[in-house]
Amino acid sequence: MRIILTCGGTGGHINPAIAVADTLKRMDPDTQILFMGADDGMERTLVPKAGYELRCVKISNFQRKLTPAAIWHNLVTSWHIAASLRKADQIIRDFQPDVILGTGGYASYPALRQGIRRGIPTAVHESNAVPGLATRLVAKNVSRILVPFEECRSQYQNPERVTVTGTPVREEFLSTDPQEAKQKLGMTDMPLVVSYWGSLGAREMNKKIADMMAIECREKAFYHIHATGSYGWRWMPEYVREHGVDLAANPHLDMREYIYDMPSLMAAADVIICRAGASTISELTASATPAILVPSPNVTDNHQEKNARILEGRGAAVVIREAECDGQVLYEQTRQLLENPERRAKMAVQQHAMAVPDATEKIIGVLEDLIRRDG
Repeated sequence: MRIILTCGGTGGHINPAIAVADTLKRMDPDTQILFMGADDGMERTLVPKAGYELRCVKISNFQRKLTPAAIWHNLVTSWHIAASLRKADQIIRDFQPDVILGTGGYASYPALRQGIRRGIPTAVHESNAVPGLATRLVAKNVSRILVPFEECRSQYQNPERVTVTGTPVREEFLSTDPQEAKQKLGMTDMPLVVSYWGSLGAREMNKKIADMMAIECREKAFYHIHATGSYGWRWMPEYVREHGVDLAANPHLDMREYIYDMPSLMAAADVIICRAGASTISELTASATPAILVPSPNVTDNHQEKNARILEGRGAAVVIREAECDGQVLYEQTRQLLENPERRAKMAVQQHAMAVPDATEKIIGVLEDLIRRDG
C-alpha cells in the first residue's frame, strides 16, 4: 500500500494518523507512507519524531469577523489555499498514492481535494461529534467518512457513506490495570482525582481549580493531581499560595506542569476533570474512567460541548458548562461521585461500552476496501 496521511493543527488530528501509520507498518513493513501537513503546525515536530516523512503546505484559517484586518487575513488565506492546492497536486503526482486519509485540520483539505479531483480513493476521519470545516468541505465527495460514535452519523447528508470506526488511541489507555497503576503511584488509601485543561492550560479554569484546592485543604478527602499546562505553570503556583493553598503542607495536592504518564494516571484515577476535545473523549472511553467534563466554549461550532453531551447522554460523564462552574461546584460534583461508587461503576461500564479498541484496524479495513474497489 502507498498511502498519504494528511492532518494538522493539534494532537487530536495528528495522533490518530500516526496510530494508523504505526499499525500499517507493523502489518506490512513494505507499506509506503507519506504525511502531509501545515508548515507551522505541531505535525512538524510529532510526525518526524514518529519516524515518518512529512511534506508541508502553507495553510491558514478563515476569520469570521468583518474588520479590515480580518478581511485582509482571509484574502491572504485564500491565496495560501490556492498555492497549497498546487503544491498538494505536485506531491500527489510524485508519490502516486493508492489511497489518501485525512484526519482533520485545515492542512488536510488540499490533499483530500486534489485526491478527489484525481479520482484517488479518499477517506476523512472526523474525531469530533460535529464535522470541522475541512471535513465539511470534502464530505460530499470523499469516498468514505469515518466517525467515532453512531450519534455522529446524522451530521452528514449521505449517512450511507459514513462508517463508525471509533478514534485510535495508544494501546496503554486500553491495557493499563487500574489497581496496578494505583499501587505504582502509592495512592491506595484515598481516592484519586486527576484534572487538566490541555497542554497549554486554560487560565479561568485553572483559577477555578485553585478555588477547589482551597476547599480541599480543609477537607482532605482525596488525592488531587492537577496539570496546569505550560502557560498556567508560569503563574498558578504563586496564585494558589495567594489563595491560601500551601502545597508543601498538603501532600494530598500535587500540582505539576504536565502529565507525562497519562495512561497510568487515567487508569488509577477515580474521577477525571477535563475538557472535552476529541482525543480526550477517546482516551476516557478507552480507560473507562468516570469524568466531569467542562467543555471549552472557545472552539468552533461549540464542538466540545457536543462531544461531551454524547457521553452525558449515555450516562458516561457529568457535564458542566464553564459559565456555570466554579471551585465549589467542581468540589461538590467530585465529592458526590466519590461518595457514590455504584454510579461511578455504571459510568465506567458506559465508558467501556463506547470504546472501540480496534479503531485503528477498522480504519485500515476501510482503506483496504477502498483500494480493492478502485482496483
